[in-house]
Amino acid sequence: MILLIDMYGVILKESKGYFIPYTFQHFPEAEYERLTNAFVEKCFTKAQKGELTNGEFLGALGYENPRESMEDYLKNYLTLDEQFHDFARVHSKNMDFCLLSNDVLEWSEFLTEYHDMNQYFKEKIVSGAVHMRKPDRAMFEYAQKKLGCEQGDCIFVDNSVKNLLVAEELGIRTILFNRDGEEYDGEVVNDFVELGMALNG
Repeated sequence: MILLIDMYGVILKESKGYFIPYTFQHFPEAEYERLTNAFVEKCFTKAQKGELTNGEFLGALGYENPRESMEDYLKNYLTLDEQFHDFARVHSKNMDFCLLSNDVLEWSEFLTEYHDMNQYFKEKIVSGAVHMRKPDRAMFEYAQKKLGCEQGDCIFVDNSVKNLLVAEELGIRTILFNRDGEEYDGEVVNDFVELGMALNG
């Protein structure tokens, strides 16, 4: 059995991240229009799709030291769910864990190392590396092919109903990790204890 698991909103408590407000906090008000235009032009999405490196992305926004700013944001403004390690230690023994995440590649690599997660993941499929983002159907098809998922072999855990619905169409069992109170007709869990029970059920 393969567990496809999301980063933001599942492993990390912040479902939408905090980067845009973080950026506005770190620049003077005179820069707000320029920054707003950069986000409207989807600079963050481009970085998540691997079209910009972390250095190119943060450098274009005006950060003088992109690596230092990246580390500050990821260390101090995002929160690892305190139940994740206990959950992963138990269930990664019986299932193959695969990270399936929309993220800037360097950010994902830093997070999994910083929070000592790499020990659990057999594979990591990150949008910045594969140049696709959830809920693109192609990203789920890529994951199925790479992992050799047969019908019923994969379980996908995410906090976004939009992402889950696409995975459902491909025959993947889906579970909503309910950080944001979204309505969902399928399986729903509220924390990693409940997720463990669902996987054992």
